[in-house]
Amino acid sequence: MTVVPTTIVRRVTTTRAGGYSAPPYDSFNLGDHVGDDPVAVRRNRDRLAQGIGLPPERLVWMEQIHGRSVEIVDGPRAEPVPATDALVTTAPGLALVVLSADCVPILLSDDEAGVIAAVHAGRIGARIGIVPRVLEAMVSVGARLDRVGAFLGPAASGRQYEVPAAMRDDVEAHLPGSATTTVRGTPGLDLRAGISRQLREAGVAGIAVDPRCTIEDRTLFSHRRGAPTGRIAGVIWMEVTA
Repeated sequence: MTVVPTTIVRRVTTTRAGGYSAPPYDSFNLGDHVGDDPVAVRRNRDRLAQGIGLPPERLVWMEQIHGRSVEIVDGPRAEPVPATDALVTTAPGLALVVLSADCVPILLSDDEAGVIAAVHAGRIGARIGIVPRVLEAMVSVGARLDRVGAFLGPAASGRQYEVPAAMRDDVEAHLPGSATTTVRGTPGLDLRAGISRQLREAGVAGIAVDPRCTIEDRTLFSHRRGAPTGRIAGVIWMEVTA
């Protein structure tokens, strides 16, 4: 009998609990660019790796810059991938990490093709097209859009993400479906709504959205609620079983 290997895609979203960082980064801060003690950040990152069952060197991090650069990776990186906001891989046992504290973390996978991606989509990146770029990269290594599933993690909600009217209108022109009104009756943005619409129109098969708002939920980090602050992580990786 021939045993056919099966690919299982795993996804994890962290909270701010259970780490080593002191206030205002308390306590499971995974961002190394926010002013936190580097020793605490390293201990937190090691704990994340242990928690998902991978060596720390198998986690690939990004130097996120609110752009639309995408990097295809095929193995570990000694340093965060410079100046990029999306990672794509076909390598099992390689975890892609996206950091956020109000921006939208997106985890994408074509389980059948064995292609995964992690995306950092803030207002600027979403507006200038990081999502179409990463979908193109996934297709280039074997993914099919009608098999891709998307998970949009905790982010600033349209209820709370207040912006000037001109900014809301500008983002809406580039990312339709994102304009909204906050609970205070002011102009707002719901980036997850706009990104979900963009994914659907691209032909993505399934979209799941974590409803938590980083601004409202104090178990999560939020730059808008209180900077300086830490960063949560969205992590995606593949396991191959016999």
